[in-house]
Amino acid sequence: MLENVRPHILELRQRLIVILVSFGVIFLIVFSNWKLVFDWMLSPLIKVLSQKSEIIFTSLTEPFFTSMKVAFFTTLIIDLPVILYQVWKFIAPALYKNEWKFLTTFVVFGNLMFLMGISFAFYVVFPYGFKFLINYGADLFSAMPKISEYVSLFIKMSFGFGIAFELPVLTFFLAKFGFVTDKILKDYFRYAVVIIFIVSAILTPPDPLTQILMAIPLVLLYSVSILVAQIVNPHKEEKEDEV
Repeated sequence: MLENVRPHILELRQRLIVILVSFGVIFLIVFSNWKLVFDWMLSPLIKVLSQKSEIIFTSLTEPFFTSMKVAFFTTLIIDLPVILYQVWKFIAPALYKNEWKFLTTFVVFGNLMFLMGISFAFYVVFPYGFKFLINYGADLFSAMPKISEYVSLFIKMSFGFGIAFELPVLTFFLAKFGFVTDKILKDYFRYAVVIIFIVSAILTPPDPLTQILMAIPLVLLYSVSILVAQIVNPHKEEKEDEV
């Protein structure tokens, strides 16, 4: 039995080494150019800051750890296809041909939807959300955002939208394998809306605008997921046996 398990352990070790090496190489490259990435992350905030505002840090170690966080976040995004590919290569031999095709589609569309979620957050949510937050009380206060707090917020919201945009893809495969139908999703729609607003409140700053900017796309994505399930695995009414 151990002889049968050993090749899988060795292959798993090889896949993990590839992931760690690729992650390490990309991290070093990104870390050496972290200011370029940081400027990109700052751009939505810079556009809404007034001339009397400036970005600050209050701890001696804050710039260094912020640069590490920026590099780690960027590396994870860049290295995600490599990670998913290695996972796919590890489990692919155990799959049937049709399952192999499903997994390939999941990896491809999963990456695309994740990037679409981050792009939506960056180009749609951040400009309006940051403008509201900065302008609120601007006649009384001067905005002095901390770099560590801003980067943490940026990363949390980016990953939140990236994961949220995976919902239609996840629904497709759950419906394909018969785990969900459009009726199930419709029946739980009200509960899903409540959960969506709770998640939005957790992932966004405590203001109604950014929460709504995150909740509305999630509700729309849930509605799209219902349509996906209706196409892939529509609910079938059970016919009562005739007496």
